[in-house]
Amino acid sequence: MPKGETPVFKVKTGAFEFDIDQATAEAADVVQLSPGTFHIVHKNRSVSARVIESDATGKKQVVEVDGEVFTVEIKDELDQLLDKMGFSAVAGKQLKEIKAPMPGLVLQVNVTEGQQVKQGEKLLILVAMKMENSIMIQADATIKRVAVTAGQAVEKGQVLVELE
Repeated sequence: MPKGETPVFKVKTGAFEFDIDQATAEAADVVQLSPGTFHIVHKNRSVSARVIESDATGKKQVVEVDGEVFTVEIKDELDQLLDKMGFSAVAGKQLKEIKAPMPGLVLQVNVTEGQQVKQGEKLLILVAMKMENSIMIQADATIKRVAVTAGQAVEKGQVLVELE
């Protein structure tokens, strides 16, 4: 970013998309009333806002503003650059396999074939270099096949779980 330029965030909610720069964000008078509940005054307009749901990254949120619910997506400069480079299209592709990120020993398997799993759920625990590593699912999916069992040694890149 050129020197002196402020970062710009792209905000999308429904059919509306707009930019918010750092100066605009700082100009709003925001008071946190409780965790997830805020009172905001901007350009002489007062609103109450409550975060209903937020993803792990904080970039997608469901918020209630004066009783009206909105799904909001916020993209910072890195997200915008990745979009320009075409990497956002890759994120939409469905993952078909979970592979071992390193060689290790399967300590525990937490899923079974046919099971529905939600983003962030633990699939299994892999022990590598005396450390337990939880292997989590990155998107909602259905388990097609569990390719490993507890106590099994695996190599880096070996398929652990297949997804439908």
